[in-house]
Amino acid sequence: GETWNPFKLQYQLRNVRERVAKALVEKGILTTEKQNFLLFDMTTHPVSNATEKQRLVRRLQESVLERWVKEPQRMERRTLALLVLAHSSDVLENVFTSLADDKYDLAMNRTKDLLDMDPEVEAAKAKGTEMIWAVLAAFNKS
Repeated sequence: GETWNPFKLQYQLRNVRERVAKALVEKGILTTEKQNFLLFDMTTHPVSNATEKQRLVRRLQESVLERWVKEPQRMERRTLALLVLAHSSDVLENVFTSLADDKYDLAMNRTKDLLDMDPEVEAAKAKGTEMIWAVLAAFNKS
């Protein structure tokens, strides 16, 4: 249906974000808190399991530095999805801030090259990654 139509993805992101947050709260990685923002109260989901966050940060750093493959078709799908979602959430730069300057530059250049690729061309090259590239295309349009 319309829920997973990649061309209407920007309309569904709020629902997806809430579902992911709820699942992560159930697994004990996030908590749920009410925050007061001057005029309104908002539900936030701060990290409660810092070790899981560090594991994901290390995984992203290793995938871009030590296990880097030039062709995204050869990249593990979960890692590719994690890179796309970290970029779309605007936290990718934070993942690399703990690195030395030369490694930071290398990681940022590699991810920039990956994320600047044409999603339609890349989706046609590799089976099973079409949805990941559609998500990147939707985020790049919004």
